[in-house]
Amino acid sequence: MTKTIFNLTLPVVVSCIEDVLETYPHHPYQQAFSIPDLRQELIAHVLSQVSNYYVVAEEGQQPCLNLGSLMCSLKEKYCIEDLIHQGIENIMYKREKQLSLQIPEEVDPGLAPSHWFG
Repeated sequence: MTKTIFNLTLPVVVSCIEDVLETYPHHPYQQAFSIPDLRQELIAHVLSQVSNYYVVAEEGQQPCLNLGSLMCSLKEKYCIEDLIHQGIENIMYKREKQLSLQIPEEVDPGLAPSHWFG
């Protein structure tokens, strides 16, 4: 029977990214990392710098993904969170021009011209 390799670190990293991004303002951070390419770049940034844990399972079987969270110590979780923060800042800096075109500045609705005249 065919075996499949599963990365147990990936779901932990994805979950941590979601948690960390919730602490950032919606504009521009959450908007930027809702773009699939940037989200994948952030995931790759973190995964390339942490120890990854894998498990082999028979084809058609799903491994117990809770193992990933059990294997992540508090120290590792803080390390992952620090890497996420670094990755967010690096990607935002590196893609500043691209993001300024894709994510327009939010305007306070009270300052919009339609409100000037009642």
